[in-house]
Amino acid sequence: MAKEKKMVEAITSMDEDFAQWYTDIVKKAELSDYSSVKGCMIIKPAGYAIWENIRNELDKRFKATGVENVYLPMFIPESLLEKEKDHVEGFAPEVAWVTQGGLEPLQERMCVRPTSETLFCDFYAHDVHSYRDLPRNYNQWASVVRWEKTTRPFLRSREFLWQEGHTAHATAEEAQERTEMMLNVYADLCEDFLAIPVIRGRKTDKEKFAGAEATYTIESLMHDGKALQSGTSHNFGDGFAKAFNIQYLDKDNKLKYVHQTSWGMTTRMVGAIIMVHGDNNGLVLPPKVAPTQVMIVPIQQAKEGVLDKAFEVKEVLSNFRVKVDDSDKSPGWKFSESEMRGIPVRVEIGPRDIAENQAVLVRRDTHEKITVSLDEIAAKVGELLETIHHDMFERAKAHRDSHTYVATTLDEMKEIAENKPGFIKAMWCGNQECEDKLKEVVGVTSAASRSIRNIWLTPAYAAASRQRRWFIGVRHINMIPKRIEMPVQVEEILGKLREHGYEAFAVGGCVRDAILGRIPGDWDITTSAHPEEVKQVFGHTIDTGLQHGTVTVMRDHIGI
Repeated sequence: MAKEKKMVEAITSMDEDFAQWYTDIVKKAELSDYSSVKGCMIIKPAGYAIWENIRNELDKRFKATGVENVYLPMFIPESLLEKEKDHVEGFAPEVAWVTQGGLEPLQERMCVRPTSETLFCDFYAHDVHSYRDLPRNYNQWASVVRWEKTTRPFLRSREFLWQEGHTAHATAEEAQERTEMMLNVYADLCEDFLAIPVIRGRKTDKEKFAGAEATYTIESLMHDGKALQSGTSHNFGDGFAKAFNIQYLDKDNKLKYVHQTSWGMTTRMVGAIIMVHGDNNGLVLPPKVAPTQVMIVPIQQAKEGVLDKAFEVKEVLSNFRVKVDDSDKSPGWKFSESEMRGIPVRVEIGPRDIAENQAVLVRRDTHEKITVSLDEIAAKVGELLETIHHDMFERAKAHRDSHTYVATTLDEMKEIAENKPGFIKAMWCGNQECEDKLKEVVGVTSAASRSIRNIWLTPAYAAASRQRRWFIGVRHINMIPKRIEMPVQVEEILGKLREHGYEAFAVGGCVRDAILGRIPGDWDITTSAHPEEVKQVFGHTIDTGLQHGTVTVMRDHIGI
């Protein structure tokens, strides 16, 4: 009985200690265990089964876009790693090195792959010769090693499982299309399969992947108001191609460099599922990813016919991932275990139910009980699983939306950052100097602030991007804008454009200079209004660059 009692003990409340709550769930749901290899984890069957379902679904979605699976070595010669300077510098602190093979020291040390860009580049340099060889849309399922100082099961470990896609294309346009396509594959998987709402966006240049032209990310919000990077997609341009001399002979009989992408998702997603959906009773698994979708618990199973009926119901529900708990534990223990493991639907059936040709369905997410006829149980379970997925997604989305705040002043940002965990939307000029200065003003370094806040910065957009606003995701960086003083003329122009229904913002170097305490030499404004519409709003304008989408507005003999 001591073991039974332990199973039904409450886990630490997430409100009391979120980190301990997470650890309790990982341990009591038997997802993973600690290893004798420091910083590495043992993924137990229950945890690995979740990852298998994610992997299988991702693999199916990859292949639908033309991706093929390959496998490359886990060791990378140092000379190969060093071919791309930014890349090696970005990973140097996390690299594990092999210096001896058998009894002999190696002539060249090898790193255990932290990622495989350089290996794929070396491969493509020998494999791609003509435009007919492109595109190369490859992916590998593998483990990687990064020597993390602080580790947590699934979220951060020195060895973890992932997939890494590496593609080569003839044009920059094709590479950008693939970059965005794979980000959307990740986002759709999170929302359609894992019931996790995400924000899609582009990282700042400072936060992008080492060696990439641009990095795109999906971010999800956990119960505790912190963001988790859930998938990334990188556009490498032709930088790696030039470093590794990956050229192809095009249709015009000229040698050209390929354009590359890379994209990845890891076992971190198991941790995301816990922290987005879990509750104080344990795991809450979305139905589509749950290894067991339905658990049948026979009540008074020792009585004649109960167990037989339970297995009959299992056959009726064979289109789902279903099990019967026929252990000798008490029903209460079985209920608790089913909840701890996050099984979406529990079917309770006993002598009285059998007599009335019914069973009781219990939702894991809400604990709601529904009595259904055994004649309709297959259809009802199918409907219920769909409803559970929908409701779990909507609850997670409502949580994210209610923890997303807008700050327009320094004081607002400070108040939100101190008292309201979640996302903060704020304006940003897009300049790295501003990014660095803002962090300096707050007194927080990038390293120290990785787990503090989640800030989403919205840049002003050009007239050509009318009606579109892109959110730039800066993960876990506390960035607090400073209110800047603008000339009266600038304020007047901005106000008048907005009065006429257009969006308008001061942008560029003037914003940077103002934040840094300098006097701007001129002021640039971007607006959703076309130049012709600007001319209609203001009486005195100069056609300085209509062909480029610009016009100068005169105020007090000043051109803006």
